[in-house]
Amino acid sequence: MTLLLHSTSLFLLAIAGENAAIKSAQPTAVASSSEDAESSLPTLDEVKAAGALRSSFRQHQPRPSSTKTPHPRIAEFHKHVEPILKKTCLQCHGSENQEGDFRIDSLDPNLVRGEDVNWWVEVLDVLSNSEMPPPDQIEMADEDRSRVVEWLTSEIQLASAVRRVEQGHTSFRRMARYEYNYALQDLLGLPFDFAKDLPPETASEDGFKNSSELLQMSAMQFDYYRTLGYDALKKATVQGDKPPEFYWSISMEEASAQRRIKAKAELQKRLDRFKDDPQKQQREIDRQAALNKSARGGTHYKDLTSGDMFKSSWSYNGARYAWPMSETRPAVPPVSNHVVVIPARRNLIIELGNSIPETGTLRIRIRASQISDNSDRRPALGLKFGWQASNNSSASEPISVDEITINASPDDPQFYQWDVPVSEINVRNPMRLTGKMGKTPSPSEYFSIQNTSMLGTDIQIDYIEITAPVYDQWPPESHSRIFVENQHQGENATEAAYARQVLTSFMSRAWRRTATVAEVDQKLALFAAIRPQTDSFHDAMLEVLATVLASPKFLYLVQSSDPDQASRSTPTKLSDSELATRLSMFLWCSTPDQELLQLAQSGQLRNESALVEQVDRMLADPRAGRFSAHFVRQWLGMQLLDFLSVDRRVYPRFDPQLKEAMQGEPVAMFNNVLQNNESVLDFIHADYAMVNERLARHYELDHVYGNQFQKVKLPEGGIRGGLLTQAGLLAMNSDGKDSHPLKRGIWMLESLLNDPPAPPPPAVPEIDLADPEIAKLTLKERIENHRNNAACLSCHAKIDPWGIAFENFDAVGSWRTNINGKPVDASSLLFNKQPLDGMNGLKRFLLANRQDQFVRAIVYKMATFALGRPLSFSDRADIDEITVNVRNKQDRLKNLVTLIVTSELFQSK
Repeated sequence: MTLLLHSTSLFLLAIAGENAAIKSAQPTAVASSSEDAESSLPTLDEVKAAGALRSSFRQHQPRPSSTKTPHPRIAEFHKHVEPILKKTCLQCHGSENQEGDFRIDSLDPNLVRGEDVNWWVEVLDVLSNSEMPPPDQIEMADEDRSRVVEWLTSEIQLASAVRRVEQGHTSFRRMARYEYNYALQDLLGLPFDFAKDLPPETASEDGFKNSSELLQMSAMQFDYYRTLGYDALKKATVQGDKPPEFYWSISMEEASAQRRIKAKAELQKRLDRFKDDPQKQQREIDRQAALNKSARGGTHYKDLTSGDMFKSSWSYNGARYAWPMSETRPAVPPVSNHVVVIPARRNLIIELGNSIPETGTLRIRIRASQISDNSDRRPALGLKFGWQASNNSSASEPISVDEITINASPDDPQFYQWDVPVSEINVRNPMRLTGKMGKTPSPSEYFSIQNTSMLGTDIQIDYIEITAPVYDQWPPESHSRIFVENQHQGENATEAAYARQVLTSFMSRAWRRTATVAEVDQKLALFAAIRPQTDSFHDAMLEVLATVLASPKFLYLVQSSDPDQASRSTPTKLSDSELATRLSMFLWCSTPDQELLQLAQSGQLRNESALVEQVDRMLADPRAGRFSAHFVRQWLGMQLLDFLSVDRRVYPRFDPQLKEAMQGEPVAMFNNVLQNNESVLDFIHADYAMVNERLARHYELDHVYGNQFQKVKLPEGGIRGGLLTQAGLLAMNSDGKDSHPLKRGIWMLESLLNDPPAPPPPAVPEIDLADPEIAKLTLKERIENHRNNAACLSCHAKIDPWGIAFENFDAVGSWRTNINGKPVDASSLLFNKQPLDGMNGLKRFLLANRQDQFVRAIVYKMATFALGRPLSFSDRADIDEITVNVRNKQDRLKNLVTLIVTSELFQSK
């Protein structure tokens, strides 16, 4: 393994440049006003570029590999390093004083074989970040700091490499719940939620749910997985003839006819009553026109020729609005001038009665358009399924995975289509097939077409066609994946021969490698034992295939044992099939596809050019969206946002649509940076945001329409950009009523800098909110008062300044300049007495001084996710090496993914 060293002279420049960077990040003393001070500062992009030039990782120099046994540089320590530590550190960490219960003079300088390597890592971290010595203690000269850091870096990497070879570690684990679900989806070719009944996993200390130390299994769980596998196989396969299709044909002309006729009859009746009084007749005509006009605010039927409008309504009572089902496919009628208009955030309910099947696909086709061409907005439709049996018995749920954007003009309406797996609808009416139509409780079911736009253009529909159950081929493709075409004919066409063919194919795909003859024979023996007890070949095979899916060879990411591991001079490599599995679990959170398996089987996958090509292919695949979603959620701890409860009395405009947009923004940004291979430093600050219409309104950004996330250029000098200012991440680190500097500071340290603070000591006093004097204080003042307690100072000094920098953002991430009539004070002093002035100051400090720490942190977090195990000290040299390469490749995110995949760390056990 290549070991990396700091270049002493260049690192000296880095340390020396730090003070200049900090000064450049603060307002100048000669500025005549705050505006002048702000304008005199370099831009954040300029700070970002300057900070990159000072990177110590970019200044690493490789030390040639050697076959000689490495030795620690103890003599160099005693000659050059120890005197520096004695001069600057013993006053606080020597025999007389041990602040933080730490003595530096008693540490073993042999990091390769000694027991104090973790303490030395702490020393390196605080020296590299200029956290020690404290400003009020003996100053450490830049040259001395550089010498100590260089020696520590070299020795730590040497010790890490040695322990990596000698100790090893394991990623042996079962699939996480979401991985199991995706693996079954890809194996069977069905987009179903196969894991909905599995309990969620807990997160590791690093925040990841795919970590090996948590993903074990009991015998009882194995049995449960067999049941889940069997149910999945039943959904994927069929028996017998293709079931007949049934149809519902719904024209808006017919839907509105009764209301139109009734409204006209009522008007005529009133006109006849006042036939001798033209003024009253005109009043009735005006009254009816006003009623028609008022219908425009909700879903309504409209005659485009006459302009007449009638309110659309629905009631479960008596199932009067259920549309009849037909056994013959209806002819598609010509485009009609009778339409239903669905305004933004309104819906249309279509009731289908008591005849929706239990399996197959429910296909819903609508002929729709916008009502106007004169708008930049493009409205979208979503779909819900539901029922209402009585006044106090109802349910509904969204069943459209993706909303449909309606682009058609009113002069040229187009058909749009949803395909919904009926077996995956969870809110079926419990009274279906038992009650009678027209009776209460009603057995009827409906779907609701919803215009999901926040404001946008209304949508008009003139015709809807529904078909169920739909099978585009028979047997379905999912069935043919399992029961492959029988290659045995004539005398060889026995059940046993076909069973062997089915088993060999399915086991090799499920177990992510070629199944051996002995393994197939074992399952074939099980088939022979089960077959006499079943009604069909199909039933017997499902029983056997369920055991394949309950096997550790499917559920576990298996790695072959290697008894000679301890004798090797280098880490043991993954097998080709294991490498394919690790790669697919990393980028698709699922099982390898056929191309990956074939490359592994041919021995070509390990070739670096082939690996790079596969990374490019896999990241271009829609399945890479799983990687973005799950890595980002786990990296940033976004489960906190799932359970966020906002006080609606304080924030009445907070709604489910805003929360959903908050949940999507970090993932959308990560995916944009990944797909465009942008710099990971964009996560600290970027001049753009990924927003949809609802989030743009929250951020007060104009001209953003639709529910899809889109890249929006931010105004120069604005308050947004990067992860630190995203509303969802700010909101999840609040208490639902106000900001929470401690939560925000700790979250930033843990997630973005991988530098979690120590847990609080026992018996820490709480802030006494009942004290009227404390209640008068601002949140920042309360924290400062709390920090004055000696038991709290050591922890809070490291946390508070970071969290206070977020104070201009309230509990839902909106910008504010005052709190309860007092101006917001988001300024603070860091541990080394350097000023940090609000979010702009925080970004400047991170970009000027903490780029290396941030980039290494994201390398660490992504490698943890990629390997599916916690990283240890023995991985440190590999993480540093990857970080060096990432920094030298301009910090590009896609490059980071590729560097992890092609690293020895990723390809080793």
